[in-house]
Amino acid sequence: LPLPVYAHPGDAGLDLVAREPGTIPSGGGRLLMPTGIAIAIPVGYCGLVMPRSGMALRNGISIVNAPGLIDAGYRGEIKAVLLNTDPEHDYAIERGDRVAQLVIQRVEEVVWHEIDRFDDPHRGGGFGHTGR
Repeated sequence: LPLPVYAHPGDAGLDLVAREPGTIPSGGGRLLMPTGIAIAIPVGYCGLVMPRSGMALRNGISIVNAPGLIDAGYRGEIKAVLLNTDPEHDYAIERGDRVAQLVIQRVEEVVWHEIDRFDDPHRGGGFGHTGR
C-alpha cells in the first residue's frame, strides 16, 4: 500500500486507504477498517481521522466517531470506524480504496484555574443564542 499522501499542494488531510476488502452493511452498518499505516505522533500534536466528503455525498459513508482522535501516546495501526448511512445499499471497499483522511494538528495542554465568576457574566447562551 502507498504511504498517505496529500492529493493537492496545501491540503490539510492525507489520504488513508483500506488495507483489506470489506463491506459496510446498509442502514447504519459499521466496519473497522485497518489502513496499513502505523503511527507515532510527537507530544504536542494529535491525529484526526476524518471522513471523505465524496464518499459521504455519493454513498452516505462517514466515520462513526468523526473526527477519530489519535493521541500522541498511541502506537499502532490507524483504523477507521466506517459508517454506512444509506438505508438500502451495502458499500463494498477494495484493498487500496481511499477510505478516510488524516489531519495532524498541533494541540495545547490545558492548565485549569478555578474561578468563582466570569469577568463578563453577560456573554454566553450558546445553542442558537445569536438567533441564527
